[in-house]
Amino acid sequence: MEHPAPTTLFPADLIPLAAEDANTRLKAAFRADRDARKVDLSIRSYQDEQGKRYVFPVVQKAEEMLWNSVHQSSHDYLPVAGLAEFNSGAARLVLGADSPAIREEKTVSFQTISCTGALHLGALFLSKFLLRRCHPSSPRPVVCVSDPTWGNHHQIFANVGFSTEAYPYFSASTKGLDCDGMLRHLRNAPSGSIIVLQACGHNPTGVDPSRGQWDKIAETIQQRGHVPFFDCTYQGMASGDLDQDAWAMRHFTERGMEVFIAQSFAKNCGLYGQRTGCLHVVTASKDAARRISSQLTLLQRCEISSPPSYGARVASLVLNDGNLVAEWKANLRVVTDHIVTMRKTLRSRLEATNTPGTWNHITDQTGMYCFLGLSDAQVARLRTDFLIYTTKNGRISVAGLNASHVDYVAMALAEIFREEDQVAPSLTATRE
Repeated sequence: MEHPAPTTLFPADLIPLAAEDANTRLKAAFRADRDARKVDLSIRSYQDEQGKRYVFPVVQKAEEMLWNSVHQSSHDYLPVAGLAEFNSGAARLVLGADSPAIREEKTVSFQTISCTGALHLGALFLSKFLLRRCHPSSPRPVVCVSDPTWGNHHQIFANVGFSTEAYPYFSASTKGLDCDGMLRHLRNAPSGSIIVLQACGHNPTGVDPSRGQWDKIAETIQQRGHVPFFDCTYQGMASGDLDQDAWAMRHFTERGMEVFIAQSFAKNCGLYGQRTGCLHVVTASKDAARRISSQLTLLQRCEISSPPSYGARVASLVLNDGNLVAEWKANLRVVTDHIVTMRKTLRSRLEATNTPGTWNHITDQTGMYCFLGLSDAQVARLRTDFLIYTTKNGRISVAGLNASHVDYVAMALAEIFREEDQVAPSLTATRE
């Protein structure tokens, strides 16, 4: 008996093959490279002087405490909103222990799958309710993200029905913030738009607004009735001070603004694979918080049912123990001091060799990343001729630099900047 030729309900014209994620492809290429001289400056985690992922001593201590506690053998589901003591500690971290929004019960906090999950849950909520109130004849709110930004920002909001657009952020001429261009864009965006802001340690540029600039940004957003949505991935990893890195978020709430905050503990606790995060919504009233919480419960129940417990229990121990908090702050200072040292070293090496251009932006920028504005050709040459792997946009991870290769990286950068706009000869990767 002959069977009919197999057919599919999912033909290529309906479901085209998606492009492979560029960062995933880059990681695979680095792992496949067998040359011991290779340097990974695309890395998204902090590496110590031995090139190993840094394990926070305070997290190790918290894990030992957890394993010695009654919770260590518990595999019960968490509530839909997550671990309550983690949520409350996470809210205090971003808003401050004395925050009126917390004290007056105007804050909603839901444990999420790291910052990505928090962005998604918040986007899903806003798509369901913010777009519903739009009059058909009025301009639809859009989602505005910085140019450049973390690659996932556009896709997360597009996936739930929002149109996204980029506001000016990085000035190629000054290697700093284009504040005037940013404010101009925010003034012209449709009223009620969602403005995605990075709280500190901007990815990929390392450029953060000053407090005066943050005040102007907040004023503009408030005047236009926009919704500020903070991505708080690097708190403590920019300045080394948890409170200083939270200043912008606290300033917005102190102005009486309703704010969304997506928070991660991947970088500042090293809980990368545990996917530990939180979504906070600061509202105008206790009643609004209660209603928003009820709707987020329904959305979260359908998305993940309940969040994972291990990372939240570890982070909760750190957040709610004064001695552990003090130790955590000391750990963060070790990390950020090393990053600052690498920034100073890289800049000094480039200046010492009279590399064309000015290099103060390396030390002016903050956090894990430095944005050099490398061209596609320069990025390719770093990888091909010097075995240095960076993301395509020219961002380098200062958190991946150490004393064993910073001189080599500086030499390679000096070489490619000297030969800018020229076809460089093939070089052999060598180190003194």
